Amino acid sequence: MADRPACYPELPAAARPREHAVAAAPRLDVLTVPVPPGLFDTPFDRRHVLCLHQGGAVPVSYREGRHERRGVRLQGQYCVSPANASTRWTMSGPATSLLLRMAPELIDETAQAMGSGGGAVELAPAAHLRDAQIERIGWMMQAEDRERYPSGRLFVDALADALAARLLALHRFARAPAATARALPGWRLARVIDYIEAHLEADLSLAELAAVAGFSVSHFKPLFKRATGLPAHRFVLQRRVERARQRVLDGAAGLSEIALDTGFADASHMARCMRRLLGVSPLQLRQARG
Repeated sequence: MADRPACYPELPAAARPREHAVAAAPRLDVLTVPVPPGLFDTPFDRRHVLCLHQGGAVPVSYREGRHERRGVRLQGQYCVSPANASTRWTMSGPATSLLLRMAPELIDETAQAMGSGGGAVELAPAAHLRDAQIERIGWMMQAEDRERYPSGRLFVDALADALAARLLALHRFARAPAATARALPGWRLARVIDYIEAHLEADLSLAELAAVAGFSVSHFKPLFKRATGLPAHRFVLQRRVERARQRVLDGAAGLSEIALDTGFADASHMARCMRRLLGVSPLQLRQARG
């Protein structure tokens, strides 16, 4: 599995480990990315991701567990997305996010140094928070990135340590659960999601997805749900609805064709699912598009 999700740009050469350094991903890196309006799923990442909002206020809704929350993203506010997790956002307008990605080992090492004992640590998800120290670290990382890391990797490592310590001081965290309650490993999860995206039109089954992941169905079901927050069937349905939404907005195909290409039984089935998940029908989407 590639270290970076496909939608993320590559790190500048100055931020990559030098030839004499250990060939490993940075403990902390930074990305400035546009966030589109409408429905948006954050990419799965095997690192912890802290997202700082840049620019004007943007009303949003987001899913927290089984509940839909609403709020306003303001300049400097941040959200925490734990490793191998994804959050569904509905953006009222375009936004820009500063993403700080932290290796899980950074959090583990910092927690141990702070006297919390050994072993892996899980960060709790959080949204729409504010902290002056975290904000300053974010802007310093962004400045380093824009100037192609003039202060060098040691300075970035110092910022990484400071960020990890501040997060652990501010947020709830817990020891990783026992192996029986673990989530689907990141590389296996990525393989399953890639398979789903490539076969949305097919009649996918749990047995098929479990085989892609390399687990029995009984093991796969809880592992997948823990990694994504959704049972497999619900995850697939959401991806089908999102693919159908994009195709409807493109306007290049009829609704019946789109329904079949995205795994729905027919256009009526697609419309029911879109109304349930998005609150609008395919025809309403096209009319709004103009």
